Amino acid sequence: MQSQVDVKCPQCHVDGQVSMLSLSSEIPYFGEHTQITIICDSCGWKHTDFIPSDGDKQGFWIIKIDDQQKNSARIIRSSSCTIRIPELDLEVSPGGSASGYITNIEGVLKRFIDAVKSVIRDLETTDSDFLTAQDLLKSLQSTVEGSNVLTIELLDPRGRSQIIHDEAESRDLNDSELSTLSTGPELPVFEID
Repeated sequence: MQSQVDVKCPQCHVDGQVSMLSLSSEIPYFGEHTQITIICDSCGWKHTDFIPSDGDKQGFWIIKIDDQQKNSARIIRSSSCTIRIPELDLEVSPGGSASGYITNIEGVLKRFIDAVKSVIRDLETTDSDFLTAQDLLKSLQSTVEGSNVLTIELLDPRGRSQIIHDEAESRDLNDSELSTLSTGPELPVFEID
């Protein structure tokens, strides 16, 4: 269902240009979800998130990527989810414009690869961080190719993210973790007449 919403865009503050698309669907092995996408026709601002209809799942998910076959494991990442690769000390935390998405392990690794490549482009080859970034890139690429072992962790204080694989493990977040995690942007709630 798509609706025009008579509110100011949270980004450009123009009235009457915001629309909200709501779609409920069954995500295999994850259950029924509602995908909410809010778009401003004026500035192009967009926010997407996934909300489980059957309540929140566990807040912490982990999987060891020790087999190339695991690259196809499904990942549902909400806008409140932090993704970590502890062996490389890499982390992506939700920022002000974080959106949810559905991908797989390889897709998450490629997002990290793209981010590291972006950093490398901005470094001089003589910079001490250049070699560190090159090593990170090699580790990530080797994991995609199946010749390196890494771990992916999802930490979601709202409990809307999940790794769908038989070997993925989950648990509740502890108080220490909850106190340090960002929840990302609040999805605006609009009342439609």
